Amino acid sequence: MGHTATPEARSGGLTATEHRLANGLRVVLSEDHLTPVAAVCLWYDVGSRHEVAGRTGLAHLFEHLMFQGSAQVSGNGHFELVQGAGGSLNGTTSFERTNYFETMPAHQLELALWLEADRMGSLLTALDLESLDNQRDVVKNERRQRYDNVPYGTAFERLTAMAYPEGHPYHHTPIGSMADLDAASLEDARAFFRTYYAPNNAVLSVVGDIDPQRTLEWVERYFGSIPGHDGKPAPRDGSLPEVIGGELRQVVEEDVPSRALMAAYRLPQDGTREADAADLALTVLGGGESSRLHNRLVRRDRTAVGAGFGMLRLTGAPSMGWLDVKASSGAEVTAIEAAVDEELARFAEQGPTPAEMERAQAQLEREWLDRLATVGGRADELCRFAVLFGDPQLALTAVQRVLKVTPEEVREVAARRLRPDNRAVLVYEPTGGDAAGEEPDAPVVDPIEEEGEDA
Repeated sequence: MGHTATPEARSGGLTATEHRLANGLRVVLSEDHLTPVAAVCLWYDVGSRHEVAGRTGLAHLFEHLMFQGSAQVSGNGHFELVQGAGGSLNGTTSFERTNYFETMPAHQLELALWLEADRMGSLLTALDLESLDNQRDVVKNERRQRYDNVPYGTAFERLTAMAYPEGHPYHHTPIGSMADLDAASLEDARAFFRTYYAPNNAVLSVVGDIDPQRTLEWVERYFGSIPGHDGKPAPRDGSLPEVIGGELRQVVEEDVPSRALMAAYRLPQDGTREADAADLALTVLGGGESSRLHNRLVRRDRTAVGAGFGMLRLTGAPSMGWLDVKASSGAEVTAIEAAVDEELARFAEQGPTPAEMERAQAQLEREWLDRLATVGGRADELCRFAVLFGDPQLALTAVQRVLKVTPEEVREVAARRLRPDNRAVLVYEPTGGDAAGEEPDAPVVDPIEEEGEDA
């Protein structure tokens, strides 16, 4: 069964149809004949929040295992077949989902669908201890290269652990711990696959130069015989009080290029009007070189070489506001923090100016348009809104909700949430002496924690 969306204002005329197979797989199709390409995106409703104590990192580890062969495709064959057909592919893991995606020449769409169906339906046939150990080592090395052995590499992990208390499903990040990766057994991996990698726990979107009827026939042919699974446990409760209730602070002495001030603020859950207001507030305060914090810390005070404020939107727990300031040579963190608090207090009292509000809304609108402009981006957005909010059609009008937020709502959410008693603070002090004035290698504000297969 399926239905077609009625094009709404600011959807750009884009439409999507939704269908469901007998085994529970949700299928979303969106035609776009501008270029002869097609994107396939498959979201599984599983991420690090579904993991249990002692087995962190399993969702991300399994994402890697999905590229290690299936019944009809051995070894590295998934990459070889897609790239040999002129396509590109990858996969990522976050707190709330795992996704896999291909962008193909339109005439190679059937190949991508067959490949995704083959590993959904038959990965356990190929999964053995050798492939598990191989990818376990790959993920451990990824952790060393991206986290443990790079400047500020563990900052997000540290702040997450402070902002979400022990035992909370978001307390740990998707990369997991070395000890838990070592502890994962072959049976752990097999049980994880049987529980979460079922068609009734997934959404498949296909966007681009497609024939919808023929595409549905292929989907039914390759995915229709895969049985569903009803044993998935409900995710643990991620609710928390609106504010932390007191500032949490940690000082880290490491060999980093410069001093740094980072902080995580507890914000409204995604999918709410308050979350959109918070996103606008952080955009005004720290979204680029025209933002208040950049103007104050980098241009005026010259105490920082970079300052930003971004939002990690979460649906199963409070979202996170991520402040990231890299200090100039010789600048003290205490001076930077005082300036940040002064700007936040002024914003909480006065709110955004009309020009700031217009600029922030335009910036978020442009980001939304950028995501929908490519077939791959649109496929991902359709999956996101289907998995996290139950309705893929919301992807096509998401910007409407942002544009309806008022300046007073932006001011109010900042006053309630951007307070010293609602943050976890991380201060970096270099052990080798403060570096002189160069932009640190670590990016300023990149709070989206996605662990990905290296294509």
